[in-house]
Amino acid sequence: MEVYEALRPTNHNQDGQHVMSTEETPTAPRYDGPRSLATAHSGFRLLRGAEARFHREGLRADSEYRDLGLAEATGGRIGVKHIRGIGPFEQPTGWHWHDMHAHFVYVLRGWITFRFEGVEGDVTLHPGDSLSQPGGVPHNVIARSDDFEVLELNLPAAYGTFDLEPARGAAR
Repeated sequence: MEVYEALRPTNHNQDGQHVMSTEETPTAPRYDGPRSLATAHSGFRLLRGAEARFHREGLRADSEYRDLGLAEATGGRIGVKHIRGIGPFEQPTGWHWHDMHAHFVYVLRGWITFRFEGVEGDVTLHPGDSLSQPGGVPHNVIARSDDFEVLELNLPAAYGTFDLEPARGAAR
């Protein structure tokens, strides 16, 4: 397993995998509970795969997106999308950043290659790979397979995407 030093978690085993220490595991509840459905911290939201509807109103014309309902269930605190390629990836996205606190990608099918400011070399993800993409850090998607398919988790669910000027991006 390849782990990039800039992304290595503080608590990890010899294989670079995050290990939850007993200091991180709560010994007492963080809130009064249990809770009823009406007073729960998030809502109940069930989306059946058979009813899945993808749409093309996303950042990229070569991909389609399916909201998995977490934004509604959490009042916008967390968003999860199922994203898949619907055509060839013809050119890099260009350097940009998102105004979110956390951005997590899990690859279901195909592959995707990023470049991140502050990380040496290309970062390519394959099926089963996951990436905690640092929120707010400039990056560029430089390639992906035609059968690309990922789950993407964002905090918050709604965020902005901001392109960086070409001269600045070319220097990375």
